Amino acid sequence: MWESTGSAVRALGALPSLAAAGTLVWAVARPRAAVRQRLGRLARPTTVCAALSLITSFALPDSGLGSGWKLAEAAFLLVLLAVITRWSPPRELGPALPLAALAVTLWPLPLVAGESFLESVGIATFWLLPVAAAVAAGAYPRRQEARRRSAVAEARSAQRLQLSRDLHDFVAHDISGIVVQAQAARFVAATDLSQAMLALERIEKAGLSALAAMDRTVEMLRGPEAAATEPLPDVSQLEALIENFTSAGATEACLDLPPVVTEMLSREAGTAAYRIVVEALTNVRRHAPDASRATVAFVPTATTVELRVTNDSGARTGPARRRASRGGLGLPALTEHAQALGGTLSAGPYGDGGWRLTAVLPATRHG
Repeated sequence: MWESTGSAVRALGALPSLAAAGTLVWAVARPRAAVRQRLGRLARPTTVCAALSLITSFALPDSGLGSGWKLAEAAFLLVLLAVITRWSPPRELGPALPLAALAVTLWPLPLVAGESFLESVGIATFWLLPVAAAVAAGAYPRRQEARRRSAVAEARSAQRLQLSRDLHDFVAHDISGIVVQAQAARFVAATDLSQAMLALERIEKAGLSALAAMDRTVEMLRGPEAAATEPLPDVSQLEALIENFTSAGATEACLDLPPVVTEMLSREAGTAAYRIVVEALTNVRRHAPDASRATVAFVPTATTVELRVTNDSGARTGPARRRASRGGLGLPALTEHAQALGGTLSAGPYGDGGWRLTAVLPATRHG
């Protein structure tokens, strides 16, 4: 009878080790594709194994298995600690981590029950070191993967934002030109066929420009190398932009661009200046279609280049109309871009019902 009782005690004492070893075997003895999924489901089995270890350590200190068996049990728990720290969902780590750490830390104490309190504390503290190492072994790759995922998410968000800005800044400008030309062609088609044909030619040109901008956006989706093959327009192309704007509507636009400005602005600042002019002229076309004149002027200073886009009042424009109009990605995004370059951007009423946009961009070379 005593022999059978001793066998039962030994079996109970071996149960935590067998459970921990069986848990590990259950997780890895599967096709490789399913291993990671099973490793992420070990938090609850680890909690059970740790609870069994604590119970048997203190309820059955004399199981007859010896310290070697308990040492193997602690080793299995340390492996489980590292695995669940690496793979388990955060919501399941709450009970599993502290319980498994407690089981590994306290397993030697029943074996040294006659020692002093300070010695027991020292032994438990010593076993905290492998616990910390196991948690660190799982936490480091987990943190690295989290940082990688965050970096990928931020890169995708930045790319989506850049694509939306490109579509707004360039395609919206061309489409607004198409709308203006279509309206003009509708009014003159019955009386002046030649003017209608000119309007159709301008619609075709604006449509091709919009398609080119969309092609550039698609190239950006293929990767930075593909996007870099066609540089974005800068201040050197403003003259053609102003000519197209003037020919597309009733508003006459003029450009004051001193030659030194092209040399003073970096490539990025020049691209930002082009975008700002596009957005300003698009807003003139949308919100002040009856404005008679729009002026784009660059004023170089010692350390900056000031860009001013001004339009006079039209029959249907004014500060109230501007404030009531729907906003878009343009001015807020361009303001952030200008600030990122070290400059500023502001816009507001000017003169008698007119509007002015002012941007100050840093110069890479003194004028």
